[in-house]
Amino acid sequence: MASVLAGSALGIFLWGQGAEPKLYGVLAAAVGLTLLGALDDAYTLSVLSRLTGQALAAILMVWTLPDGFQLFPGLAPPAIERILLVLGIIWFVNAVNFLDGLDWMTVVQVVPITLGVAALHVLGAVPATVALLALVLLGAVLGFAIFNKHPASIFLGDAGSLPIGLCLAFMLIFVAKSSLSAAVLLSLYTLGDASLTLLRRLAAGERVLSAHRSHFYQRAVAAGLSVPQVTTRIFLLGLVLAGMAIAAVVAKSLAADLVLVGLGVLATGLTLSALAKGR
Repeated sequence: MASVLAGSALGIFLWGQGAEPKLYGVLAAAVGLTLLGALDDAYTLSVLSRLTGQALAAILMVWTLPDGFQLFPGLAPPAIERILLVLGIIWFVNAVNFLDGLDWMTVVQVVPITLGVAALHVLGAVPATVALLALVLLGAVLGFAIFNKHPASIFLGDAGSLPIGLCLAFMLIFVAKSSLSAAVLLSLYTLGDASLTLLRRLAAGERVLSAHRSHFYQRAVAAGLSVPQVTTRIFLLGLVLAGMAIAAVVAKSLAADLVLVGLGVLATGLTLSALAKGR
């Protein structure tokens, strides 16, 4: 996270001064989540404390969005949309955190998403400062990946995964402003694994706040796949989804959006099914 802050500051100083959206809100919120995560890693905070901190970070990030910013003007009052954004950010931050349970698991999610966001900037779909954050986060994660390669010598912990989730959520908000289907595609694996696992545990009557190892990627390891085999499958899926997101922006067609999102859901579903069976 220190490298993300330094890289963002350098990028803004060199060519992004005055550009919108400003990054100070998301970076300040990310610092807060880094500190919250470090405390949780060291002392195991209560669920209420963690959620309160995450909510404050999400509120700060949403509060510092550009004036008049709305994803869906006319569909809902601005206040309602911002409340929904805060809730969505909290869930996405936790989804990234939940899926940080294997060496390189966060790396193989971040790399395709950030590459996709950078490519969308080239196509004019996201602002320059959002692309800057994507490239800075990409560089930071690649540097971390050297030491997190299986068998890993260091791990993210909550201090790393929480702010990464927040930064990704910030980028996806601006992708969604340009193309909702692209934002859905980029986040499909992360939200799919986390959300389906939560729903499955709720249906089974499990205590969803208790620790578990029933995410699809964890079931894949339990079924016999090696850690590199699991992360390779998820990385390849991420690249496919990023390519579909780029195609959706290029096509600028409702029909293309529906087809691409449908194919993305199919690809994600097949991958999750294969992981659960250890294939």
